[in-house]
Amino acid sequence: MLTVSLHGIKLNAPHGLYPQEHVLGNAFEVDVDVWAPDNSSPWPFIDYTIIHSVVLEVFHREGQLLETFVQQIHAALKELFPVAEKIKVTVRKMRPPLQGEVKYSQVAYEK
Repeated sequence: MLTVSLHGIKLNAPHGLYPQEHVLGNAFEVDVDVWAPDNSSPWPFIDYTIIHSVVLEVFHREGQLLETFVQQIHAALKELFPVAEKIKVTVRKMRPPLQGEVKYSQVAYEK
């Protein structure tokens, strides 16, 4: 199976449940893995620049929940790359506003 991955996409956006997150914003990190069959010749073309564009476009939309961003990124990529057998999207909110030191919160979806 062919896997095309783009990991560590870093961006800042005013997303979150709490009012201060909409003012101060948050740092996010996104990983995407796309699996395609390797039984065709030539191999399917999975353009990682398109993956990057989709992530940026989704994060420009309004939203609060990491689950929403994961779902929207996954759906858009599945539509753009119908040959994909599986897509995994992981979104991390770096240093979420919690007591103590927390490196990140994370939501992942794989199908």
